[in-house]
Amino acid sequence: MREELIKAVGDLEEERALEIVEAELDLGADPLELLADAREGMSFVGQQFESGDYFLSDLVMSGELFKQIAGMISSRLGARQRVEPKGKIVMATVKGDIHDIGKDIVVSLLQGASYEVLDLGVDVPAEWIVEGARTSGASIVGLSGLLTIAFDPMKETIEALRQQCPSVKIMIGGAPVTESVRVYVGADALGKDAQSAVAIADRWVAEEREDG
Repeated sequence: MREELIKAVGDLEEERALEIVEAELDLGADPLELLADAREGMSFVGQQFESGDYFLSDLVMSGELFKQIAGMISSRLGARQRVEPKGKIVMATVKGDIHDIGKDIVVSLLQGASYEVLDLGVDVPAEWIVEGARTSGASIVGLSGLLTIAFDPMKETIEALRQQCPSVKIMIGGAPVTESVRVYVGADALGKDAQSAVAIADRWVAEEREDG
């Protein structure tokens, strides 16, 4: 069934892909493996777009499909766990950027991994993010940007967080974000995808507990 899921996502067969995910979850499949298969299908869509065989609308559709799959997995994981949150995380797409698909996928997986997430949305000014971190007591902030013009707002937001919430750990992510961008904006980590963002949060929470 794993190959079928990859193909269904790659062929943009939304109904079929969702049916496979639901059936596999019912059979006890590893949710992260299903997510990896869906991501592989999305990679195929990206390749087809780059070669001119798929259009921008197809690329957007694949992102929405992946978001639905991540939501299904998150919902199922949340229903299984019903435990105290591991920690609190503030998520936002920075000022000047209105893209939310990547952020929403990360939020879904973090919630599925038992984190309490305060999602501030898109085009969020630095002061709102700082206030969200302060009032929620979050120990982690995740900043998303899908446009290169988001880099300077990321940098400004991180500088404000360093001044007012110095103990907060900050991760960034988004398609154009690289390690050199992470260094430029001053973030603590780069989440290359939703799964790595969860792994980074898990590591930081574990380190916080060890130090505490």
